Amino acid sequence: MIHPSGLHLIAQRATAPDAPTVIFVHGSLDRAESFRRVMRRLPDVDIVAYDRRGYQRSRAAGVVDVDGHIADLVELATELGSRSRGEVFAIGHSLGGVVVVGAALSEPRIFDAIGAFEPPMPWLGFRPVPPGDAKPREWAPLAEDPGEEAERFFCRMMSPTAWQRLTDEGRADRRADGPALVADLRSMRGGKPFEVTDLSVPAVFGMGGPHSQPHHRQSVVWLGAHVPGAIDYEIEGAQHGAHLSHPDHFVTFTRAVMERPAR
Repeated sequence: MIHPSGLHLIAQRATAPDAPTVIFVHGSLDRAESFRRVMRRLPDVDIVAYDRRGYQRSRAAGVVDVDGHIADLVELATELGSRSRGEVFAIGHSLGGVVVVGAALSEPRIFDAIGAFEPPMPWLGFRPVPPGDAKPREWAPLAEDPGEEAERFFCRMMSPTAWQRLTDEGRADRRADGPALVADLRSMRGGKPFEVTDLSVPAVFGMGGPHSQPHHRQSVVWLGAHVPGAIDYEIEGAQHGAHLSHPDHFVTFTRAVMERPAR
């Protein structure tokens, strides 16, 4: 369905009128559909996932930076909260986790708890370090063509082989998300967008197991230790795309967020 804001939503309704509401927010070069496996395993929860502005079926809504994505989530969560008799939670994967944290900092009263799985926060000081180097490499220049940047990003996060396995239509679809991806990447290179230690909403920060990227795990451990009242949660055996590879465990992570003590 298309929200009046232009965002494309996928929704799942529980039968209980007082069911809790969970909003899933996807990461860079991803889409709402990637949460389908998780959603099917949460039949007792009202769930909304959406294509972030500029991605997939929300492309016509235009491209925004991370502040724009935070504003979208605040608007959507406020609307859903006004209709719900139950609690309201937001859970973001990767950059979606940054959006969730930013929204909870902006409007803490609309969320009962939040979750963020491996949110990229390079301003914390944890960034990839090439083997044999003592410090992180400089940011690589972004490609002039957003579609080319999307291909590079996909190959980096998945593999060049995975890119080649996509159909021509699939590759074109990913390239079409290039402008939104570039806006995401620029937002993450532009300095600290908020002070995460000011977070007052109960939070669970998730991470993959030992095979996940060290900088992701280091960030989550830091967040669990320094954000008041927050905890970290490990999905052993998973890597960054845990919602796809380990949906049962991602459901357990989601329920851990929902079970956070009330403020």
